Amino acid sequence: MIIPEGKIALGKLAQAMIHGSTIIQIKGNFDDGMEIVKEIADHAPVAIVNSINPYRLQGQKTAAFEIIDELGDAPDYHCLPVGNAGNITAHWMGYTEYNDAGNASKTPVMVGYQAEGAAPFIKGSRVENPETVATAIRIGNPQSWDQAVKLSKESNGWFTAHSDEIILAAQKMLTEKEGIFCEPASAISVAGAMIDIQSGKISEGSTVVCTLTGHGLKDPDTAISQCDQGAMINVNPTLEEVKKAILDNM
Repeated sequence: MIIPEGKIALGKLAQAMIHGSTIIQIKGNFDDGMEIVKEIADHAPVAIVNSINPYRLQGQKTAAFEIIDELGDAPDYHCLPVGNAGNITAHWMGYTEYNDAGNASKTPVMVGYQAEGAAPFIKGSRVENPETVATAIRIGNPQSWDQAVKLSKESNGWFTAHSDEIILAAQKMLTEKEGIFCEPASAISVAGAMIDIQSGKISEGSTVVCTLTGHGLKDPDTAISQCDQGAMINVNPTLEEVKKAILDNM
């Protein structure tokens, strides 16, 4: 397994290590690693399984089928985090195929959100040193660039970027208010949708689907770092002290 230097979501790293992977950390970012992996695939019997693999997109597109089956039609808007842009590309494939087959009456406006420090679609060119707390979308050179730009135009959609502060606030809000603990990159789809609804860019009364792509336990360090460290209270193991601690913090 090849990973970029630093800022690795520990949950993802733990999964790879417990399965017995050999971890090779390169002195570079995700985009540097992606280029190396593509070169390796030309010289070794390995398969690349991220969004440049067409079979992955074929699998991911079925999420759009499930959404239409559940709602009875396509939503008006579908909001997604965008890193490599494979997810948004795959969803659009699914929507258009289901619509062409007569299983939906429309296709949604596709809306993609990027972190401000890793927003090549907003900049219009590659970001050499992308930086964001949302590690899953800390990508400066999306591998599905052309397809994502094409689908954005076809669906009358758009790309927007938001700050890490907005991303983390949405992550915390989702956990506290909805009981949904997602990783930071996922939270940007809800954060972006809320901002676009408030501004009127997403019209009132619309059916909106937000994709949350990863669980919060993939990146526990980031979750813990934004929590009140005073929330942990040490008491003796007696009923009286536990009751007092509960009452003092109600």
